[in-house]
Amino acid sequence: MPPAPTPAVLAAFEGAKGFMPVREGLALYGAAVEAGRLGLPLLEVGTYCGRSTILLADAAREAGVTAITVDHHRGSEEQQPGWEYHDPSTVDPELALMDTLPTFRRTLHRAGLEDHVVAVVGRSPQIAAFWNSPLGLVFIDGGHTDEHASGDYEGWAPHVAEGGLLLIHDVFPDPVDEFTGQAPYRVYLRALESGAFTEVSATDSLRVLRRTGEGI
Repeated sequence: MPPAPTPAVLAAFEGAKGFMPVREGLALYGAAVEAGRLGLPLLEVGTYCGRSTILLADAAREAGVTAITVDHHRGSEEQQPGWEYHDPSTVDPELALMDTLPTFRRTLHRAGLEDHVVAVVGRSPQIAAFWNSPLGLVFIDGGHTDEHASGDYEGWAPHVAEGGLLLIHDVFPDPVDEFTGQAPYRVYLRALESGAFTEVSATDSLRVLRRTGEGI
């Protein structure tokens, strides 16, 4: 059977603010446990309030590695006021801007996982530009425009170690999902066509690929 989080960790995941369904969360956890055996950090792009971070952090704790999560914490396009996924409770009342960082920190504290996560606050391309360490896993779950999804792929996929895993969330092949999952889908196709990655599994909108060649 694939590895599964403890009931306490799963309950923390289910209780956290966020959008990842349980089935996809379990697939993420299984991939993170596998990637953790490489002895390298596990990195996600797109923290939001820390729902998926809980699973990465627990897998990292089990493997004795660190989970890294990258986000500017101002919300992606579809999370802004007036859009379907906007949550008014994440708005800083003083600045009238989204700020999910405080919620994220509370989420990790309640789950008892703060010591296993490094949160990097900033925009993904800026951080990727100076990153120079190999990663056992990269989980792309940031913005859903072509600019942002492609930027995340181009910035972070090169750092996936040989045999490491690249995970892409919200992959929706149907053109009706242009504003929610077509950009991640195009990135997924690009990764496969590069010859650098081979698909391992698909669980609903989550794709897991393994680095089996060079490049991106």
